[in-house]
Amino acid sequence: MAGMVRAIATLLAGGVFLYCALCGVLFLFQRRLIYYPQSRSPMDGATTILLHSGEAAIVITARLNRGPCAVIYFGGNAEDVSLSLPSVSAALPDHAVYLLHYQSYGGSTGRPSEAALTTDALALFDKVKGDHHRIVVVGRSLGAGVAIKVARARPVARLVLVTPFASLRELASRQFPYLPVRWLLRDPFESWRHAPHIRAPTLIIAAEHDEVIPRSSTEALCQRFHPGVASLKVVAGTSHTTISESPDYVPLLAGVP
Repeated sequence: MAGMVRAIATLLAGGVFLYCALCGVLFLFQRRLIYYPQSRSPMDGATTILLHSGEAAIVITARLNRGPCAVIYFGGNAEDVSLSLPSVSAALPDHAVYLLHYQSYGGSTGRPSEAALTTDALALFDKVKGDHHRIVVVGRSLGAGVAIKVARARPVARLVLVTPFASLRELASRQFPYLPVRWLLRDPFESWRHAPHIRAPTLIIAAEHDEVIPRSSTEALCQRFHPGVASLKVVAGTSHTTISESPDYVPLLAGVP
């Protein structure tokens, strides 16, 4: 009997050790599961701008325009934002376009984190605000979590959130239900906390068959805005990655109902 007790105790201790080790690995390498840096593609008509933010040098792909309007775009966690220049330019042809390459993406230095992305995004807004007084902010997927924080902190003329989520902490908890993700996650991107503070007209664009962001998360975020501030449009027949290929996508970015 004593031997059996010792064996059970050993198994339990081993299980606890493995569980703690798994939690430690997840904590140490979590940002590798969130951020997937992409290289920058050359685009016709694009200008490259270098923005210094803290110790990092941030690359901006831009289409310059001297008019009063501009659009700033924040992409997904595995997106080369340069490739979004044609669609954003087509949607808002009278706007200057600025697409931010996150730290370690597209030639930018530094290491990505929620704090770093937010700091860089605000620095870009402040730079653009010096030349354009009306700024539209667009964020896609992870970038929606960046865009909504900018819209809370700065005078955004219009906000567009493409395939957004209410909380990355919530999504991660669903993906790893047996781990204490809520305590381990360093970059929670809790957009729902910021939505009630947004006053800019906001459009939320969802994919009908989004296989990455549950519709319930997108709808939960929409419900956090004050009545009349945000509207939700679902693009039929699209997935998380194909939504920008729909003929409805560019008109929605342009603000066409």
